Formats: sequence, structure tokens, C-alpha cells
Amino acid sequence: MTSQWEAQDKVFLITGGASGLGAEYVKIFLQLGAKSVAVLDIAEAASKTFVASLNEKFPGKAVFIKCDVSKEDEIKTAFQQVLYENKQIDVIINNAGVINESLDQWRTASEVNWQGVVSFTLKGMEHMRKDKGGTGGTIINISSIAALCKYPIYPTYCGSKIAVLHFGQTLSMPPFFDSTGVRILTICFGATVTPLLENLRERMFDRTLYEPFTTEVDVSSYQRIDSAVKAFVKMFQEGEPGSIWLSIHNKPGIDITSDINQAFDEFKMKWIL
Repeated sequence: MTSQWEAQDKVFLITGGASGLGAEYVKIFLQLGAKSVAVLDIAEAASKTFVASLNEKFPGKAVFIKCDVSKEDEIKTAFQQVLYENKQIDVIINNAGVINESLDQWRTASEVNWQGVVSFTLKGMEHMRKDKGGTGGTIINISSIAALCKYPIYPTYCGSKIAVLHFGQTLSMPPFFDSTGVRILTICFGATVTPLLENLRERMFDRTLYEPFTTEVDVSSYQRIDSAVKAFVKMFQEGEPGSIWLSIHNKPGIDITSDINQAFDEFKMKWIL
């Protein structure tokens, strides 16, 4: 593949980058030669400890910026700080995500999972686009198997993740990449062993309505973190602009763009045209 899709000497911005899959992305891209990685997270103490450990192995290449991606003012400040320190951003990974269907938390969860993704994507696009003087780049948005299946105990989460998927595929339609040089990628993960899936029963939507769906899932069936990371790197290195990928059951990452397009096209042909 063209060197355009290599991590070497690239500046990365990764949200939710201090734990779970986000922390693994930080580590793998530093290993692959990233010039700098900005770790955005809300867990200040844990993030500082994590970044300090990274800089022992990769001196001066990791920086922590506290950022709550549900808050637009913090997004703006963090984005500008990364730009100020690095002059440019080559790769944005919108990884931050939460699952919480409670009546007092669903809005914040939606802002993290959806509106924060849109905000960083649009800011990154304006900075990167070649038709406005930028140098191009890659923006990766994290969707989920929840975008492709129906889980009634997580309706808000499912809704936000299908929004992320449709946002990416719609935004990146031709001639977007040819004009801007900005590659939009979307990946859907199946259940993976990360903190996101801990104590899920406490964050479900009304368990009494959907009792058959609330049985505890066998954690041994979850995808391993290392498998998910391999799929992610494969997508980064090989993914065509606008493509959508699937990582599930410890299998190699697979480009499912044609399947998604076919589903939309069949509906359009049957009902719209």
C-alpha cells in the first residue's frame, strides 16, 4: 500500500485514549513510528500515569490533554492545543464511547458517542482538506455491531452507533476524497473485552421489559483486545476511503462496505426510486 497509509512520522489525536482499546491504539501507533500521539481523556490521574509510562519508552512522543468529548468548548480547546503543539494533525481516532441508558445519563452518552464524533470529524476535515491548503489525512470513527443489530436493552447506544456509521459513509461519498484528500474510515466492533462492557446490567434500558435479553453473557465469547487491535491496524493500513470494516469473534478485520452499500441500494431501489 502507499506510504500515505503508514503511521510513520504522523501526528495522532485519539479520544478516550487512556484505557481500553484507545490505549492500545496509542501504543501500537507509537510502535509503528508515529511522530506524536495526543491522548485525550477525562480520567486525569490514570491518563498522566499512562502517558508518563509511554514517554519512558518513546521520549516526548505522547501528551495527555484532558477533554470531555460531550462538551464542545473542551473539544475546541483540545483540538487547538494539539495543533499549537504539532502544527498539524494527520490522524484522528474518535474512540471515546460510553453505554448508559439511564434517564439521567442517556443524553451525555449520546453526546459522547455521536456529537463528539461529528465535532472532531468536522474540525479535522477542515484542517486536513487539501482543497483548503491542508495536507490530507485520516479520520477513523468507531461504530459497533450495535449499529447492525437490534439490542432493545441498549436503544440509545444502538442509535448513536448507526448514526456514526451512516455519517461516515454519507460524508465520504465521491468526490469527497478526491477533492479533500481526507480518508474517512468506520469500524464496527463486536463484543470485546474492554471496560466498556463491565457491569452492563446496571446501564441497561428497563430490564423488566426485555428479560430474555438481560441474561448475563459469557465473557469468554467476547473478542480479545489483541484481535480487535490487529483488525484496526489492518483497516488503517489497507482501508479505502469511505470504507466500513467489521471486527468480530477474533477473526481478521473485514471490509463490509459492499454489504452495507447493497443493503442501502436495495432499499432505495425498492421504495425510493
